[in-house]
Amino acid sequence: MTTASTYIVDVRRLEEFSALDLYAMLKMRVDVFVVEQTCPYPELDGNDPDCLHLRLMDGDDLLACARLWRPTQDHLPRIGRVAVSPNHRGKRLGDALMREAITECEKAYPGEAIEISAQAHLQKFYGSLGFERTSEEYLEDGIPHVDMIRPLR
Repeated sequence: MTTASTYIVDVRRLEEFSALDLYAMLKMRVDVFVVEQTCPYPELDGNDPDCLHLRLMDGDDLLACARLWRPTQDHLPRIGRVAVSPNHRGKRLGDALMREAITECEKAYPGEAIEISAQAHLQKFYGSLGFERTSEEYLEDGIPHVDMIRPLR
């Protein structure tokens, strides 16, 4: 764990979580993606064991989380499941979360660009972090998305 200005950055593999910490992270993802965005989809998709999980914490309070995929034959390193707790919005945590996720991807997979599947309405936000749109808009689980890549810097 590393400490930033107002939060602790925690990056670990799924099996390293306590049952309560894992529950809190998965609950927040379901609350944001399934309930808040009214998007019934398989949140528990079988991919979490293969990813690193980044959390921003304030003590025991989960502020935000993201899932970091390793590169595969078909994909660059990817950042996904980017979620900020509804109780902590408006504090620029989305920006902090993405900056930490980018840093972690660059440490884990140096010399690689990073890709995301972004909700289309967030293109400007991700663009401010260096991501460039690489696809036409498409529906993913009923929500408009675009593919974006952050080229090597």
